[in-house]
Amino acid sequence: MRTCYVIQFDNPVTYANGLKLQKQAFDIVRSGRADGILLMLQHSPVFTIGSNGGVENLLVQPDVLSSMGIEICYTSRGGNITYHGPGQLVVYPIMNLNSFVKDTHWYLRQLETAVIKSLEAFGLEGKRKEKYTGVWIGDNKIAAIGVHVKKWITMHGLSLNLHVNKEHFGLINPCGIVEFGVASLNEYCETVEDQMIINKVRDTFGDIFDMRLIQKDAFFLGEQIL
Repeated sequence: MRTCYVIQFDNPVTYANGLKLQKQAFDIVRSGRADGILLMLQHSPVFTIGSNGGVENLLVQPDVLSSMGIEICYTSRGGNITYHGPGQLVVYPIMNLNSFVKDTHWYLRQLETAVIKSLEAFGLEGKRKEKYTGVWIGDNKIAAIGVHVKKWITMHGLSLNLHVNKEHFGLINPCGIVEFGVASLNEYCETVEDQMIINKVRDTFGDIFDMRLIQKDAFFLGEQIL
């Protein structure tokens, strides 16, 4: 059975350190020591701009963001501009698709399915929306997805809004989309604890990708960067 190591970080991680963690995980997966590594964390406030651009969808000047303590980072993931911050679960699956299905579109649909099935456990109906990657509740996007694949090993992943600061999303056109809104889980499930959601997302990944999940701490990745 395929093996995936799961590492959860309890304190917010800067986006730069998140990239370093992904690189460490990538090297382990590429070496064949695991079929996948699941990094689960929250970021300190940051707007990330993907390989499809997105600066034009930033609605304020960079100095305004600096005064608010929000970074701007460019990244290799697909997609447009998006926001990460406290109250949002970020999942970085570093997966060797050579052990699964070598198809990026299949992989994106699997990520969407992981979110949809996780939401079902809390009585919510998440849906796909034609022409857009991600998961929606009605016309509001609750999970954004953007990936990068190198040698059939994946990086980046998905973000699921739990109790995120939606005012920060108001500073951009999220993912370049102007006709729809943004959702956060606390608007529908006020009493659900973060760890319950994290556990459900983790277990759903194991089921969908048919992997044995093994919990590890950050020392598994090697050199400590946090």
